[in-house]
Amino acid sequence: MATVFSEAERAAMQQAADERRATRGLKGAAKREAEREACTTAIEQLTGFDQTLASRFHVLVTEVAPDLDPKTWYGFPSYARDGKVVTFVQPASKFGSRYATIGFQEDAALDDGAMWATSFAVVEWTDDVEGRLRDLVRRAAGTGGATAG
Repeated sequence: MATVFSEAERAAMQQAADERRATRGLKGAAKREAEREACTTAIEQLTGFDQTLASRFHVLVTEVAPDLDPKTWYGFPSYARDGKVVTFVQPASKFGSRYATIGFQEDAALDDGAMWATSFAVVEWTDDVEGRLRDLVRRAAGTGGATAG
């Protein structure tokens, strides 16, 4: 049976291919700058709370984990170390979801025993939300390795 992707999923895959093409042949600072610009553009193109969340998360990550490089990943504003995405914003509008999420990939140092969350729904930016995200990003960007429990 053939796998059928939604129009939004196909668009995301096309964005990922476009991202790879946009930085083909670039290295070092030139590649990081092109990826940073793509991230900033992706945030600017969002609307409503998606843009608020992505903008504030961008500031938060650059303050808490300046060693993470802004880029896009399937069109999502994301932040990577050595080219590997650590954390990202998935706007609600991307797949018609009722909430945006902040997600963390496997290179995020969030391991906590036998189970831990890797995605967090965000419907409002509050001081509490910002504080929790600051802690998560700080932990995710930590230099310690993953520990299975």
